[in-house]
Amino acid sequence: MTDLSLYRNIGIFAHVDAGKTTTTERILNLTGKTHKIGEVHDGEATTDFMDQERERGITIQSAATTCFWKDHQLNIIDTPGHVDFTVEVYRSLKVLDGGVGVFCGSGGVEPQSETNWRYANESEVARIIFVNKLDRMGADFYRVVDQITNVLGANPLVMTLPIGIEDDFSGVVDLLTRQAWIWDDSGDPSKYRLADVPADMVDKVNTYREQLIETVVEQDDDLMEAYLEDGAEPTLEQLKQCIRKGTIALDFFPTFCGSAFKNKGVQLVLDGVVDYLPNPVEVDPQPEVDPEGNATGEKALVDPDYPLRALAFKIMDDRFGSLTFTRIYSGQLQKGMTVLNTFTGKNERIGRIVEMHANDRKERDSAQAGDIIALVGLKNTQTGHTLCDPKSPATLEPMVFPDPVISIAIQPKDKASTEKMGIALNKMMQEDPSFQVETDLESGETIIKGMGELHLDIKVDILKRTHSVDVGMGKPQVAYRETITRAIEDSYTHKKQTGGSGQFAKIDYQVEPSETNSGFVFESKVTGGNVPREFWPAVEKGFANSMAEGTLAGFPLLDVKITLLDGAYHPVDSSAVAYEIAAKAAYRQSVPKAAPQLLEPIMKVDVFTPEQHVGDVIGDLNRRRGMIQGQESGPTGVRIKADAPLSEMFGYIGDLRTMTSGRGQFSMEFSHYAACPANVAETVIKEVRERKAAAKN
Repeated sequence: MTDLSLYRNIGIFAHVDAGKTTTTERILNLTGKTHKIGEVHDGEATTDFMDQERERGITIQSAATTCFWKDHQLNIIDTPGHVDFTVEVYRSLKVLDGGVGVFCGSGGVEPQSETNWRYANESEVARIIFVNKLDRMGADFYRVVDQITNVLGANPLVMTLPIGIEDDFSGVVDLLTRQAWIWDDSGDPSKYRLADVPADMVDKVNTYREQLIETVVEQDDDLMEAYLEDGAEPTLEQLKQCIRKGTIALDFFPTFCGSAFKNKGVQLVLDGVVDYLPNPVEVDPQPEVDPEGNATGEKALVDPDYPLRALAFKIMDDRFGSLTFTRIYSGQLQKGMTVLNTFTGKNERIGRIVEMHANDRKERDSAQAGDIIALVGLKNTQTGHTLCDPKSPATLEPMVFPDPVISIAIQPKDKASTEKMGIALNKMMQEDPSFQVETDLESGETIIKGMGELHLDIKVDILKRTHSVDVGMGKPQVAYRETITRAIEDSYTHKKQTGGSGQFAKIDYQVEPSETNSGFVFESKVTGGNVPREFWPAVEKGFANSMAEGTLAGFPLLDVKITLLDGAYHPVDSSAVAYEIAAKAAYRQSVPKAAPQLLEPIMKVDVFTPEQHVGDVIGDLNRRRGMIQGQESGPTGVRIKADAPLSEMFGYIGDLRTMTSGRGQFSMEFSHYAACPANVAETVIKEVRERKAAAKN
């Protein structure tokens, strides 16, 4: 068995274009895993192995790889930065023990960095920070450190300072050892020399080193006392122990700097991973839950001798069959053994265990607690399912995925592709839980739903290339919702008399708007047995099932409270079915009276533009019904933050590029639902009704 203290399970995450994949490439090269360095802009990065990733120069799915540094085994996951694929970041963070947050030296803390940082906070993952691209124009390490404090509300612990900036960036000063690491310009990471701190940086190094020591001695009372009272500086070993303790406790985040592209500063980041990020045993164990998802108080302790607990966090289909990426929390996994999937209640046999290096693999006979491996050929296991020892069943806390905000109708271009498309879409849904497919019952169309235009664009591309299914696409549709704005009291009686016993149910109820994001709330205030208690759930079920279709345009109804006030029943004719039918009819009768309203998804939009185009960009956002939330100037342009309805943002990137001569960039993510203006609501409702009428004909 391997020593778990030598394991590091880490993810590399950041905003799109901050240099995550390039950083991963440098790490693989430094650790001897690859001999040739693949460049993202040449389409040759090791972890970007999908055709779509190579062409677009972006990461779409997280890729796993294993390498070694200073006798430690690093399991690394390179995650996407683009907002449409955040689900990949979320599920990767869920199974990792530590992370490296990469920030662009000139772009600073960008919107996607904020989202990823929030996910990491929710998953309580210890992180170190790497401020990358310090060789770029407009790079400023100290400004980025300020942004990490002010925008992310985090506490960066500066570990290295840059020597020179932009074109003159030549190396870094390690504050712990007071040594300067200076690289030559050959691009070879091993061509560096250690030197004294440059004379013009001595004061700065001393100031930052003092801050570093003052922050970290707080982790140890004895060291703090000795330092504050006698001025006794802790030894290098003691300092490292304090930094490790504070990093694991999320008190601060060790912050390094460099340029991955120029191969400067990556060794220190790797040392930081080994020295400060937790091994699997030092992380809080995963909580176990019961079948309903409530915590049982038990935890999956990271120990090879405990019963098996493993979480499937990603399904990937490749040329050899289906791969299930799995993180083992406790116990051991052997080839040929039988495990229980607690979600399906079925047993699965472990055929092959492989260690992944991007899309290459190495066969293994066994794996143990702390490992991240892929299992080949599991039949019924999907993302978020727990695999465990059949003699000691338990379920790990499952994953929660965001709802899609955009949908498009697709249809195969010929009859032969119809069946192939169904099989392909099924596989794609298993691989990506934020991608959903449904069939519109009225029109018979296949509707695909996702997190954004790029997300669906890539899915259609995968259908075409990987599965050879050519499809035509409709216009993007927005996922609208409905709600009500007025409270009303009403009554409904359901009577039906056939031969023998009939059906009878009478309910008096109140329908009212409830708080935002509360969903559907049901309460019963019936006293005296007018509606017997055993029929309350049937009333609730009737209303709850009806919420899936609003009365305005058939979109799901949100944030409604139903209170059952009174009613009547018949000792022979009343039944649960009768009350459920009454509730469904009551819904159709009362919701149109409660002033229903259409809600539209509002996106948080972040636009980056050169200064001379700010007026045009703001004017255009206002035309799109956007609300400007603020703007801030940076060294290379201006960032504008706004909230805008998704329906107005289709095709925005083309317009933005035209306005800014190709230099503008933007990203957006779902923020909340808000009321639709009356004229927009009318148009949407009319379009939906026309579409349904056309489908019927």
